Amino acid sequence: MFWQFLNYAGKFRTSQCIEMILSIIIVNYNVKFFLEQCLCSVKKAIANIEAEIFVVDNNSADGSVDYLQPKFPSVKFICNKDNPGFGKANNQALTEAKGKYILFLNPDTIVGENTFHTCIDFFERHSDAGAIGVYMIDGSGTYLKESKRGFTSPWVSFCKLTGLTSFFPHSKLFAGYYLGHLDETKNNEVDILSGAFMMARKEALDITGGFDEQFFMYGEDIDLSYRLQKAGYKNYSLADTKIIHFKGESTVKDARYTKLFYKAMSQFSRKHFGGGISVVFGALMNIAIWLRALLSGIGNLFRRKIRANTSKQEIRTFLIGDETEVNRLEQSPFLQQRIFVAEQQQANEIIFCEGNNLSFQQIVRIFKEKKATVSYKIHAANSNSIVGSGSKKMMGETISL
Repeated sequence: MFWQFLNYAGKFRTSQCIEMILSIIIVNYNVKFFLEQCLCSVKKAIANIEAEIFVVDNNSADGSVDYLQPKFPSVKFICNKDNPGFGKANNQALTEAKGKYILFLNPDTIVGENTFHTCIDFFERHSDAGAIGVYMIDGSGTYLKESKRGFTSPWVSFCKLTGLTSFFPHSKLFAGYYLGHLDETKNNEVDILSGAFMMARKEALDITGGFDEQFFMYGEDIDLSYRLQKAGYKNYSLADTKIIHFKGESTVKDARYTKLFYKAMSQFSRKHFGGGISVVFGALMNIAIWLRALLSGIGNLFRRKIRANTSKQEIRTFLIGDETEVNRLEQSPFLQQRIFVAEQQQANEIIFCEGNNLSFQQIVRIFKEKKATVSYKIHAANSNSIVGSGSKKMMGETISL
């Protein structure tokens, strides 16, 4: 009896000492199929990590919660009856999170099996790190420059909105928004991290607070990154691990985007500087908005023509990856309009079927190394959807099975 008591007491102490290492927070709004693929990749990435996953749904109208909750019973869903914004939704889960590290993650992302391990290892080796971002690519394999960003001054914001940053992508003077002069293939200390993937120390967030809820959309990641620096921490962008951020699904660069971006930058300027700097910022932004509207109008005309031409093409699909999932897709009635081809060279669409012989990490690497000249899509094992996005400037495509 005495030995049984000691054994029970030992097990109790062990269970009490288990530390929650990682809390993952995802805010969802009407992107249930992208979120399904994201959660499938996240589940693989938390293997051997004591982790918890939160999904905060901002009153989605696409049935996200009803669709996803039965598929992911271990995920903690927080369901809002309205859309309070990105920052406030993240903070809702943050108050419940128990992890040593907190990851704010967008739903239109795919992470590799090694991603979280790489970030946590970096934190453990760099005590000065307050937050970490990673190397991001879009759905065509193109590097996303917002993986590393500089301090958002009035001049830097002006260059971003007017397009000067795009015209001089490697200039220290004009490309400060994306720190274009820094080597993207190396780990870098940076000023600003993207809210699409921002892993932070919980103790740093306890000091600085979470996202400022006055930012409804855009700017909240800039504000939090800046406050972490002011608190004495450093922000790092890691090239050691890569993720896919489809982005086109969650951000459409239209007039509404420009207004929201302007509002966010103005809020940031007033909050942290005020006075004359805010006046200068406002004048520069007004000029930038008119220039951006003109450029966006021209760009949208070309993109509509491209989409119209693409929609008329015959879809020739090459399936690669897990044999069971490949067979399942070949027999799916939802893909009957496609022509399945045996050679990759014959295809204008490639669907990567994650599973036993094709990992998420391998898919991310293929996206990066090959860079799509055709449409790339992803289907996770045992999921009921396929997702893809050929450009960060165009809405993504989803297929329900």
